[in-house]
Amino acid sequence: MNALVPARLGAADLVRVGGAGLRTRPMRAFLSALGIAIGIAAMVAVVGVSTSSRADLERTLEALGTNLLTAGPGNDLFGAPATLPTESVAMVERIGPVTDVSATGRVADARVYRSDQIPEVETNGLLALATRLDLLSTVGATVARGTWLNEATSRYPAVVLGSAAAQRLGIGTAGEDVRVLVGDEWFTVVGILAPVPLAPELDVAALIGWPAAESYVDFDGLPTTIYTRARESAVPAVRDVLAATANPEAPSEVKVSRPSDALAAKQAADRAFTGLLLGLGAVALLVGGVGVANTMVISVLERRAEIGLRRSLGATRGQVRVQFLAESLLLSLLGGAGGVAVGTAVTAAYATTQGWPTVVPVWAMGGGLAATLFIGAVAGLYPAVRAARLSPTEALAAP
Repeated sequence: MNALVPARLGAADLVRVGGAGLRTRPMRAFLSALGIAIGIAAMVAVVGVSTSSRADLERTLEALGTNLLTAGPGNDLFGAPATLPTESVAMVERIGPVTDVSATGRVADARVYRSDQIPEVETNGLLALATRLDLLSTVGATVARGTWLNEATSRYPAVVLGSAAAQRLGIGTAGEDVRVLVGDEWFTVVGILAPVPLAPELDVAALIGWPAAESYVDFDGLPTTIYTRARESAVPAVRDVLAATANPEAPSEVKVSRPSDALAAKQAADRAFTGLLLGLGAVALLVGGVGVANTMVISVLERRAEIGLRRSLGATRGQVRVQFLAESLLLSLLGGAGGVAVGTAVTAAYATTQGWPTVVPVWAMGGGLAATLFIGAVAGLYPAVRAARLSPTEALAAP
């Protein structure tokens, strides 16, 4: 006599049986999946926003270049502020791999005001800088409104405001009727710059021509920042000799920096913050997994009669176990897919408002779904084993 062989459950059967268990309790299933979705959405959004931010930085550096170096005065041996010699710009120009050089000089005693009725102590943190005409091309800056200084306007009381300086002064346009007070002289605003990522000090500055600064605001003619562009391959070599070239008598009193390094350091700090947010997302995902486990345990308790009926009709322990495990995986997968969709949408919305490219790594979406399946398997394992251990008579006798 041949032994009875239990029917096998195919993949489609498992999905159908698992889905039937979820459809009978839609609100509970939705709330459990929501916990998973929140955790996955948080993790995908954090990775997506961080990646989009890095993509924007890379795009910015690609447009502006990473070959900009700056040199400025530091301190002498006694801690007093040092100065650069007047011929330092000309000497830096002689460095072979250098392609562009420009400079600004701070006018220490000149403050910038919108009106002569404003108290002197309310400086708004603005600087008055004498500048060379080739500054824009060297630092990669652009004029948002008006025009840049030229050979004529650089000799007369004309000024170009940085983006933040214009905002703090309440100036939104340039023209003959727009003036600001620099020191004791009125200067006509001929232009307003767009933000300068590689030279943020220019954003809070009022830029006037080098000759005009010497004539109208008692500028001493000494440069305080030298901006240097070099061939990309020669940037380290130029950096090594820049201090000694700018001030041969006291190279230790010269500070040399690479602005793109500051942006990269900021990005590194953002990555550390991203790690913290990912940890919070993982906690949310764990809480969602606990919710799934709780739902499945209650489901086993409520469906003991169904389990007993299936066992009495020939279902094996393994089939009952796989049924509840499939239900848990399906519940987690629904939450994970929803979380990936929400996280991607949040990333796209935030990146759009910031003007960034929207970048969500494939590994983040795939990893999110894999994490949900793992959580679902772990959360459903105990309830599935518990359901499989119920005997048919005990299950059918349950109220």
